[in-house]
Amino acid sequence: MLWFRNAIAYRFEPAPGFTPDHLNEALSGHPFRPCASHELQRSGWSAPIGEADGLLVFSSNGFMLIDLLQEERLLPASVVREAVEEKITLIEREQSRKVSRKEKLQLKEEVILELLPRSFTRRRHTHALLMPQQGWLLVDSASHKRAEALLDQLRKAVGSLEVRLVQSQQQPDTIMTGWVLGEAMPPGWALEDECELRDPKTEGSKISVKGQELLCDEIAAHITAGMRVKRLALEWQQQIRWVLHEDLSLHRLRLCDQYREQLEADTPEEALAARDSELAHMGLEYARLLPDLVAAFGGERVQR
Repeated sequence: MLWFRNAIAYRFEPAPGFTPDHLNEALSGHPFRPCASHELQRSGWSAPIGEADGLLVFSSNGFMLIDLLQEERLLPASVVREAVEEKITLIEREQSRKVSRKEKLQLKEEVILELLPRSFTRRRHTHALLMPQQGWLLVDSASHKRAEALLDQLRKAVGSLEVRLVQSQQQPDTIMTGWVLGEAMPPGWALEDECELRDPKTEGSKISVKGQELLCDEIAAHITAGMRVKRLALEWQQQIRWVLHEDLSLHRLRLCDQYREQLEADTPEEALAARDSELAHMGLEYARLLPDLVAAFGGERVQR
């Protein structure tokens, strides 16, 4: 079933005339092509849905799904180092001289050029969900670096992109710590059985809790001693579970079993129609969840 595993949320202000056709045309100018023999990496836009091959934007009910595909060559540093050392040894033995630092750097570049065409490649997909009517953009990634890489490529394709990382009025770790101490949660929210505590005054001081009731004296004692909740597993409306990080990124997103079964039962049998239905459901769920998420931490903080 079509569903993001992670989500980094951005506020999104689309330009006038921002439509799936407009976006598809923009992305078509930057399609994915495999790495050339002497390229370390390359990225470009790919069809986000296999059933709609050729379409770089898959849309349903105003929600748009896109996919940035990156290919990189795998050239371990140890392999390069060994090849360079072999060349250095050969030169020093045959020419009876020491190889300079500058020459070593040149040899390294030569080795990389020699090995690249024979190296393996790895491909990595990064999907994004654009919600122009609701003003959100989600990147399916646990890494802010990967999310920003997708946004950079999107800016190149469309010319400009008004997005900003979602931030809350109140510190998420303060609110999450209060929940674990038993403070009231928003309606429909519930604690799961996992959290991470850290001491802000002691670097490296961390306690990971999993598979345990969080509202207990032991965890409360750690919090009283100065630790704060930095990651917390949550359930929302008996529909979605995830681990929330203090930067408001959502990790290990998954549908609750009963809700997933309900959606799957209503999914059309035809493949393309199924993907269309799944995208619509995913967009609608995030359109409901994200405002609740921001509201739970005091509303959105907008940087001027």
